[in-house]
Amino acid sequence: MKNSVEETSKSNEVTEDLFVKAPLDIGKSEEIGTPAVSFWREAFQRLAKNKGSMISLVLLLLLIATAIIGPSLNEYTYRSQNLAHSNLPPKVQGLEWLGLNGTDSNGVDQYTERDVQVNYWFGTDEFGRDLWTRVWKGTQISLFIALVAAALDLIIGVIYGGISSFYGGRVDNIMQRIIEVLIGIPNLIIIILFILILEPGVRSIILAMIITGWVGMARVVRGQVLQLKGQEFVLASRTLGASNPRLIWKHILPNVMGPVIVTVMFTIPTAIFFEAFLSFIGLGLQAPLASLGVLIEDGYKSMRFFSYKLIYPAIIISSIMICFNLLGDGLRDALDPKMRK
Repeated sequence: MKNSVEETSKSNEVTEDLFVKAPLDIGKSEEIGTPAVSFWREAFQRLAKNKGSMISLVLLLLLIATAIIGPSLNEYTYRSQNLAHSNLPPKVQGLEWLGLNGTDSNGVDQYTERDVQVNYWFGTDEFGRDLWTRVWKGTQISLFIALVAAALDLIIGVIYGGISSFYGGRVDNIMQRIIEVLIGIPNLIIIILFILILEPGVRSIILAMIITGWVGMARVVRGQVLQLKGQEFVLASRTLGASNPRLIWKHILPNVMGPVIVTVMFTIPTAIFFEAFLSFIGLGLQAPLASLGVLIEDGYKSMRFFSYKLIYPAIIISSIMICFNLLGDGLRDALDPKMRK
């Protein structure tokens, strides 16, 4: 019995002549199998997989393009008046089945009743001004105010928060006390007082928005820079003799851009809503200029009998705000390193 076990174990022994060594190519083993992907390219790939964000991006581009070219698609201007065509309902040839047939709430075709030979796609207001032109002109102004306010908040906030956190110590202490004072003052009161002092208009609204609008951006940048200052790559670069400008532009600022972009994407709809709110309470643009807030305020006054005056600007401002928020959510997930699989 013992001999049979020994014979079996000897037969199961693996010797060198029972296998062939695979050729080892050191050069190929060290090659990268897939091409290197940068951080921004990888972030865009993650964003592209988010259907809601991509649909929002496409819709935003369509709305911006329409706002740019929309006022020039007909012969009317945002200020031209024609009292004979006042309060005409929307009428679009070929889309009568959607209710855009020029009939009022009583079912009367106002175009036939008044012998109007032209069609107004969004209808007209009480002064006979074409609402299609005014709505898209108002969209232009609202987007312009929001983008300029967000850009100035970005510049001021990044510079202020970066200096405060990078140098730290007494500089950071003093600068943060200033922010605390600004936060303690109600934002709405500052903006209302600022608009009342200056002449109402686009410039005064933008300046009023950026008085305290940059504070949130500054705090985001400060938190990110404080976190990055202690990272190994920053300490190694400083040890190798890198100057402060090089540390900021080559190491810290590129790593802060992700949260900054996300913050800007949420700042834009906030600015649009705030401008609409100011216009709604009568502190916005003055006639004949119009923003989405002004148009909503005008439509609110007559929505019982002429609901179309409120519907179109409300749909557009709601679409813009929803799209910016969905796109901001997608960018936050795409730019967050923790979301990597």
